[in-house]
Amino acid sequence: MIYLELFITFFKIGLFSFGGGHAMIPMIMDEICSKGWMSMEELKQLIAVSESTPGPFAINIATFIGATNADISILGAFISTLGVILPSFIIILIIASLLTNFTKYKSIKKIMSTIQPVIIGLIIAAGINILLTNIFPNYPNFSSESFIFDSAQLALFIALLTFKVCFSKKLTPVPLILIAAILGVLIFGV
Repeated sequence: MIYLELFITFFKIGLFSFGGGHAMIPMIMDEICSKGWMSMEELKQLIAVSESTPGPFAINIATFIGATNADISILGAFISTLGVILPSFIIILIIASLLTNFTKYKSIKKIMSTIQPVIIGLIIAAGINILLTNIFPNYPNFSSESFIFDSAQLALFIALLTFKVCFSKKLTPVPLILIAAILGVLIFGV
């Protein structure tokens, strides 16, 4: 019975919490403490641990609470984690199916094809920002007046340049993403 209760609790938390893992904290506190699964002090400590461990915050909390409150800890961890991620997964599937239907319209296709190069440009700008931060450690956010441009201007410039290249050369965004990925691997050794 605990497994069903864990699943329903975390499904509810995942479904009704908007704004990411930290936005879930009040609902997690209410649900977990009211069920007696943890004291408020234990939950506060778990929140601190979940913030410091790798991975999404909500998944870390769900996994730990499931593992500590179930008879078979790995099953409890799995069911709690599944409960917290399933609502988002279902919502994304619904949106994707609706988006597939929307792409039949030329205006939607035009909007999507316009957005893609801008997003690629922003990704490239983020990579260049990281590169420049490593080259110029005294300018971590490029907001100094002695620097030629700030990060927002750099991002806008690269986004517009990418947009122009995509449309003037009739390129799809795929080659630009591949170029950005290869540059990232070469520069950062990722």
